[in-house]
Amino acid sequence: MPASLMHLKVLLPFQVFAEKTDVASIVAETREGSFGLLPHRLDCVAALVPGILIYQSGSGGEVLVAVDEGVLVKTGMDVLVSVRRAIGGTDLGQLHAAVEKEFLTLDENEQSVRSAVAKLETGFLERFAKFHHE
Repeated sequence: MPASLMHLKVLLPFQVFAEKTDVASIVAETREGSFGLLPHRLDCVAALVPGILIYQSGSGGEVLVAVDEGVLVKTGMDVLVSVRRAIGGTDLGQLHAAVEKEFLTLDENEQSVRSAVAKLETGFLERFAKFHHE
């Protein structure tokens, strides 16, 4: 791998989504906005939000990946992106729609689980407060 190119690995919870060794630049999205990475940028860590990850590959040109929330870590020439879900594609419009549809909206099961957990936490805190005051 030439010294002027980065090694990018995109990880999902149970598999490696993509691994490229000839990446010249990366653009990712955080809560503060988009930022770019070049090979000689200082090491960094960033919390990613659902959005589009763009990287420039020497062999494949510009590549677009819709990613769910996660973390990006750059150490030296290695960039590790760990996200919940990812979808590759070439059409920016389709990927933007996928982000809105699949990543930004919670499905019914996830909403019901979160509601149940919130009720359990509230019940526990109420009982703990009563016990503490006795």
